[in-house]
Amino acid sequence: MDSPSPAAVLAARRIAVSFMAAVSAVGVTAPLASAEPVGVPVGAGRHTPQAPLAVPRIPFTDATVTRQRDGSFAVSWKAPGVGSVTVYVGDKAVAHGGAEAAVTVRGLPAADRQWFRLAPDRGDPLTVADRSLHLEGTANFRDAGGYRTADGRWVKMGVLYRSNSLHTLTDADLATLQRLSIRTDFDLRSPNERAVAPDRVPAGARYVVASVHGGHDTTGLPATAGASEQRMVASYRRLVSEPSAIDAYRSLFRLADDPGSYPLAYHGEGGKDRTGWAGAALLTALGVDRGTVMRDYLASNDHLAAHHAATLAEQTPGTAARLKPALDARAEYLNTAFDEVTARFGTFDAYLRDGLGLSERVLERLRGALLTG
Repeated sequence: MDSPSPAAVLAARRIAVSFMAAVSAVGVTAPLASAEPVGVPVGAGRHTPQAPLAVPRIPFTDATVTRQRDGSFAVSWKAPGVGSVTVYVGDKAVAHGGAEAAVTVRGLPAADRQWFRLAPDRGDPLTVADRSLHLEGTANFRDAGGYRTADGRWVKMGVLYRSNSLHTLTDADLATLQRLSIRTDFDLRSPNERAVAPDRVPAGARYVVASVHGGHDTTGLPATAGASEQRMVASYRRLVSEPSAIDAYRSLFRLADDPGSYPLAYHGEGGKDRTGWAGAALLTALGVDRGTVMRDYLASNDHLAAHHAATLAEQTPGTAARLKPALDARAEYLNTAFDEVTARFGTFDAYLRDGLGLSERVLERLRGALLTG
C-alpha cells in the first residue's frame, strides 16, 4: 500500500496488523506433515475452469473452521451425496454430522494450530484448520489455502501463508512460526519500507525480497477521498503491468513451485494490496473461482477492522475520509487488476505464460504440489 502521509504512515504502521453440537475432546493435534499441507503431489489440471468431476475424490464442496473467543472451534461443512461425516483431531473422533452440518468442538488441548480431519462415509477425507493464526502482533497472518477449485480439488493448508508486515511480530509469534517450521519469508515491500520497519524473521527461515513497486514510494495524501480512491485504482493496474511487479510475482510463483520453500509466507505492508494480488493470482492459477478469490481478498477488511478503526479515529474527519480508501480492500480494486490482465494479456493464462513467463510444466507442477484430491 502506498504511504498516504508521514502522520498517517506512523499510525498505519500500528496496523499489525443445520445443527449445533457441543463436544468435549482430548487428543493430540495433527502435526503439519500428517495434516495434508505438503502431501504427495496429485494430478494437475489447467487453470481454465473445467466442469466439476462426476465423482470428486473429496466430496466436500465447502468446509470451514473458526476458533471462537472461548477457545472452542466452529466446524462446518457441505458434502452432497454422503451419508455422514466424522470429525477427527489426531486419531480421536470429536464430532459427527450429516452431509451438511455445523458443530462446535470444545475442550481441545492448546496448540499453535488445531487440525480437523473431516472423514466422510464415502470419498476421501479433507483436513482443515482455522485460516487465521491469531498472532499477537500481526492481525492479517492467515493461511492462503483451504479453498475448493472448479474441478473439485482443494488448495492444501499449512503450505502458503499471506500476511501484513512482520516487523510487529512478538517473541511469542516468532516462536509459533518457528514451531510451524516457516521456511521462507517473502517480502514484497519497497527498500524504504524494509529499512524503516525490518521484518522479524522466524529462526531458520530464509528471507527473500522482491519489491513490487521497485524503489518507488508514493507519499502524501490526495486532496479528496475521490482522488485517494483513484490512486488506489491506478496502483492495482500497476500490480499487473509494472515491470518490477511482474518480476516480483514471477519470483513468488517460482518460489511457490519449490517444495523446499514450504511453508512459505508472503507479505506487503497491510497484507491486502500487493499481498492481495499475490493471493488472487496464486488461487486463480490453482483453479479457484473468482467469487472465492474475491472473498479471500476482502477478508483482510475483517482481520484489520479493529486496527483500521483505531487509525482512523486518530485523524481529523477530513483526513480520515481521504485515508480510508487506502486502508480498505475493495472489490473495485481487485477487479481493476483482473481487468488490467484482460487489457494487457487477453486471458489470465496468457498473463501467467507471457507476463510472468511460467510454462505449463511449471504450473502443472505447482498445482500438483499445492492441490489435493
